[in-house]
Amino acid sequence: MTRFGLNGALSVGLVALAFGALLVGPFGLTPGQTVAALLGQAGDQAQIVVWNIRLPRVAGACLVGAALASAGASYQALFRNPLVSPDILGVSAGAGLGAVAGIFLSLPVVLIQLSAFVGGLAAVAVVMAVASAVRGGDRVLTLVLTGVVIGALAGAATSLLKVLADPYDQLPAITFWLLGSLASVTSADILPALPAVTLGLVPLVLLRWRINVLSMGDEEARALGIEAGRMRLLVIAAATLVTASVTAVAGVVGWVGLVIPHIARMLVGPGFGRLLPASALIGAGYLLLVDTAARTLAEIEVPLGILTAVIGAPVFVWLLASGRRGWT
Repeated sequence: MTRFGLNGALSVGLVALAFGALLVGPFGLTPGQTVAALLGQAGDQAQIVVWNIRLPRVAGACLVGAALASAGASYQALFRNPLVSPDILGVSAGAGLGAVAGIFLSLPVVLIQLSAFVGGLAAVAVVMAVASAVRGGDRVLTLVLTGVVIGALAGAATSLLKVLADPYDQLPAITFWLLGSLASVTSADILPALPAVTLGLVPLVLLRWRINVLSMGDEEARALGIEAGRMRLLVIAAATLVTASVTAVAGVVGWVGLVIPHIARMLVGPGFGRLLPASALIGAGYLLLVDTAARTLAEIEVPLGILTAVIGAPVFVWLLASGRRGWT
């Protein structure tokens, strides 16, 4: 199947999944009622359910899934390792710390999301600054190890705030946010994230062939006239912006950026020009399925982070077992 044929099939599948998600919920809707509600021709109750509750949630799941999968594909191409995810540079840990600090200070929801966004970007900025100060050695390995250290420090600070938080008011909100959820997402939450996600994805699309070259190694990139250091900084900045933007909306949703790019790579190969759109479409559909299951499996909504971990952990073990084959 050609690239456009596969992307078209994935797009049609995503639309079908989105329409199916609009039907499912405590207030059941038929396909005819859903179409009528989308066209503004249904009853008030059906239109409220579709436009105010389910449609923002479906759009949020697609946005978050596509963004995390795209960022994961970018990181994996950059570090030439299919076991890398958007968490590798401490983005999620930093965003989690920012959001927890906002909840701890009883800030409004908008400021909590802004704190998460700033926290994710700040964590990566610290990682880049520390890694730049280290002289000698493998730069990629230094970045990864520094990310692990900064992520651990952010996690420790988050744990401290959880200990100090009000156990009846703040702690449940902190725990729920750290597990990831789209339960309360609205159009007002999604719209501010769209420009930031777009701003991060545009450079990745425009520089897709350079990222391909970069995934071959620094020496090959320099031989072809590409400044590996600057290109790596740009890709990291773009992927971090995408990750922090959606983490601020949905909380910490793990494993998507690890699992989905690997599945996409098995379908379209490692070429970044093909990998990026396939990862985005598959990631959107995957998280949409997971979110639909999260709100329908039980009377109490299951946090997204739990379901993505249940699915992602076995896949991660399999990736570790087959990792000897290398990036190619």
